[in-house]
Amino acid sequence: MSLFDDDFYSTKVSKRAARESKKGDFAFPYKSKERKWSNVRIAFVSSITSAVAATLLFGAVFGGGGGIGSGGGAVATAGGVLAIDPLERPIQASAKVRPAVVSVINQQMFALGIGKGEPLPEDTEEKGTLREVGVGSGVIISKQDGKAVIITNYHVIDQAQAVKVVLMNGETREAHVVGKDQITDLAVLEIDAKGIDVVAEIGDSSALRPAEYIIAIGNPLGLGESVTTGSVSKTKQIVPVSLNQDGVYDWEQEVIQIDASINQGNSGGPLIDLNGRVVGINSMKIADLGVEGIGFAIPINLAMPIVESLIKLGHVPRPYLGVYTMDLEQYWEQQGFEDAYGDTGEDELLPDAEAPEEEPDSVIEGTLPKLNLPDDIYDGVIVLEAVGPAQEAGLLFNDVIVKLDGQSISSTMDLRKYLYGKKKIGDEIKITYYRDGKLNETHFKLGEKEDEE
Repeated sequence: MSLFDDDFYSTKVSKRAARESKKGDFAFPYKSKERKWSNVRIAFVSSITSAVAATLLFGAVFGGGGGIGSGGGAVATAGGVLAIDPLERPIQASAKVRPAVVSVINQQMFALGIGKGEPLPEDTEEKGTLREVGVGSGVIISKQDGKAVIITNYHVIDQAQAVKVVLMNGETREAHVVGKDQITDLAVLEIDAKGIDVVAEIGDSSALRPAEYIIAIGNPLGLGESVTTGSVSKTKQIVPVSLNQDGVYDWEQEVIQIDASINQGNSGGPLIDLNGRVVGINSMKIADLGVEGIGFAIPINLAMPIVESLIKLGHVPRPYLGVYTMDLEQYWEQQGFEDAYGDTGEDELLPDAEAPEEEPDSVIEGTLPKLNLPDDIYDGVIVLEAVGPAQEAGLLFNDVIVKLDGQSISSTMDLRKYLYGKKKIGDEIKITYYRDGKLNETHFKLGEKEDEE
C-alpha cells in the first residue's frame, strides 16, 4: 500500500492510469519514442540553456545603464534585441570622452642662467624664461563664441604665469585662465576652439552607487593620456585639506572616493561612468606608506555651479570677514614647545586662513606675544591682521574670536564652514571675542570676497 492516497505521490500505477496510458499510445504511436532523449542530447540542451541564461543575467547586471548614446542597454536588430557586450562598454565610454581630454602645462618665469632656482615673482621686471613646473589634466565641456571651455584643478595652474594645453592629437595651444577657486580646487580655462569637434557630456554624480564601475582619464606623471578603471568606494566622503599646503587643515572637501589609480598629472581629468558621461573631476589621492587604491574626485554636481560662476564672473562670490587667523590650539602647542625647549629664535610664517581681498604689504612673522585669556579658553581663532569689514568693526591684532552669531568656533575650518555655509554677502554677523582677557562683542555686515589669493 502506498504512503499517499493521491496517485501523484504513489509508487504504484492504478488500473485507470494504465488504461489511459494505453489509449494515449494507441492514438500517438510515436509519442513515447520522441520523449526518450539520449544523455548526450540532454546535456547539450542544458549547456546551451545555461549559457543563454548566464549571458542574459550578466547583461542585465552590467548593461542596464544604457548604451553609449543609445539611451538604453540594447541595440535593435531584425531578430529582436541584442545586448551590448559588457566588456565593450568601458572601451566605448572612454573612446567617447578621450578626444575631449587635454594635458595642462603650468609654466612659471625663472631667471636666466644655469639651473632652475626659484620662480621669479609675478610683478618682477627681471628678464627670465618660462619653464614647465607642473603638468595636469583637463576636460573640454563646451564650445562658445569660438572658444573651448576646459575644467581643471586650481592646484594644477596655481601661480602659473602662462598655461598651455596639449590636445589628444599632440597639438599645443595657449590657454587663458577664465577663473579659479582655491576653496573647491577648481579652475576654468579657455582655448581656441578651431578643429575641436568633441566636448564631454556632463553626467549626474548623485546617481552613483557604491561598487559602480568608473573610468579615470588623464595625464599621469606627464607620460601622456591614459585610462585607468575601478569602482566607486564611497559616493560621499568628507576629507580635510590644507589650502595653504602648510600642514594645517583649514577646510573640508566633499569628494567621491574611488579605487581607480590617481597619480600626479591625473588631477583635473574627468571621472566618467559607463555611459561616457563626466561624473567627477579627479583631484587627489592619499599617498602614504601602506595606503593603496584611495583616490578622490570632485562630484560634478558640486563642480558645475562653481564652474558656471567662474565662467560668468571669473570668481566665486563668498561672504568676507576680512581677517588673517591662526588656530588657538596651534598657539597653545607652540607655547608648550617653547616652554619645554625654549625659544629656538627662528621666525616662522604663521598661516593665514581668511585672507583679505588685497595682499597686505607685510605679513606677521615670528612668535606671538603671550595671550591674556581665561584659563578655560582653549578653542578659538587668533586675529593676526584685520582688514576690510573686520578692521572697520574694530577688530585688532591678538583678538581671539570664540563665537560667530553665538555659535562656538574652535578653528579656522569652523569659521570658514560657518561663513560659507550659513551666511551671505551683506548679512550682519555678531562676533564674540576676547581682548586683554575681557569678553567683547561687535556687529558688522559681511563684505564680498572676490579673490582666493
